[in-house]
Amino acid sequence: MKNIASTLHSRIHEWIDVFGFRLNASQTNRNRNVTTKHYFFETFNFLEKHDTRHPEKSKFLCFDAYGEKIKVNSLLDLQAAFFENISQLK
Repeated sequence: MKNIASTLHSRIHEWIDVFGFRLNASQTNRNRNVTTKHYFFETFNFLEKHDTRHPEKSKFLCFDAYGEKIKVNSLLDLQAAFFENISQLK
């Protein structure tokens, strides 16, 4: 499972680098060793919660076109939410 999770983390980061997502904010809780990063592209936003001791346990959360939370379990979840959001732009 550790290998699958780290692969998801690397796949997501490769994909956001290709599309040109920007890091909007980063907050670190030193007591819990957790870093929360906010990325955005146009009107699409998503968050990454990253445990510095266990990077394979990174969690991703994005929002659909209506502002509802979507837990990202795969790169496909993130891509579907992204393209849905972008298709709403006019």
